[in-house]
Amino acid sequence: MNAVPAAVIESLGAPPRVVDRDIAEPAADELVVAVRAAPITPLDLLCASGTSYFGRPATPYVPGVQGVGVVERGNGQIAPGTSVWFATSAGMRPGDGSMRARVPVHERDVVPLPDGADPVLVAALGLSAVAAWMALTWRGELAAGEQVLVLGAGGVVGQVGVQLARAGGAGRVVAAARSARSREQALRLGADAVVALEASDTVDDLAERMSSACDGPVDLVLDPLFGVPAAAAVRTLRTGGRLVNLGSSAAETAPIDSSTLRSRLVQVIGYTNNALTPQQRSDALNRVVAEAVAGNVTVAHEQMPLAHAAQAWTRQAEGRATGRIVLTP
Repeated sequence: MNAVPAAVIESLGAPPRVVDRDIAEPAADELVVAVRAAPITPLDLLCASGTSYFGRPATPYVPGVQGVGVVERGNGQIAPGTSVWFATSAGMRPGDGSMRARVPVHERDVVPLPDGADPVLVAALGLSAVAAWMALTWRGELAAGEQVLVLGAGGVVGQVGVQLARAGGAGRVVAAARSARSREQALRLGADAVVALEASDTVDDLAERMSSACDGPVDLVLDPLFGVPAAAAVRTLRTGGRLVNLGSSAAETAPIDSSTLRSRLVQVIGYTNNALTPQQRSDALNRVVAEAVAGNVTVAHEQMPLAHAAQAWTRQAEGRATGRIVLTP
């Protein structure tokens, strides 16, 4: 197939360069998707650094583990002209990803989108929103009326977690975040109360602040941070309460004390999107998109053209973006 503009990682640890790159001839079970939106995600940045647990990807390659577009070449199941979200394994396995004008995608990795879905917002939500929803429901077993504490509410998972906890039936949602701006945003997104996270926090002090913001013991904690925030949050849980960890933005280890775990029969549960079947991922994305179309879920994001991929990549990596950056070819 013809070459198309693409953001290409030529050296690990460096931002991509936009060049024309040939597209591999699609296999019989692949669709061809004209890309409309491709987010720069933490997984993209990690893989391209060469330090991920997937190993060092071979260069050059096109990053982008997910995207949104329109089917150009379909099959019997998905017709041309269908708007879709799609996933790739770029950076994790050989092959190119979504940060280009056109991409072949296996049918199992494609999810048709409903009318009214904003491609840029869906791209910004994507797998982060899937993780928040499945961590709350599949792993966390969120029940109607429960009190949920969302850590890291300034990040995409945390922002979406606040809204999806409410959509999933939570009776009270408390959000914890570092910046005053993030805490104000969490309140606008539906949190009932907020807690400040400080770099100098001890587990004792933070646990006390969390408990003061909560209305009695917490049922479920959504934790993309780990570290001191997770250890403090565990102390707010009721007997049999659950903490679901899906990240380590604060630290790789947490000083959780054995007495709290044992005396309250607390459950600390792990989550990764990699454990999902294609059907689970599709079902979760459909639920998230339905909530977004209904106006119940959004996330801070900004749009930049693919031609400015290097600048966008650097801003996202350095934390200077206002939310998730989505590239539009």
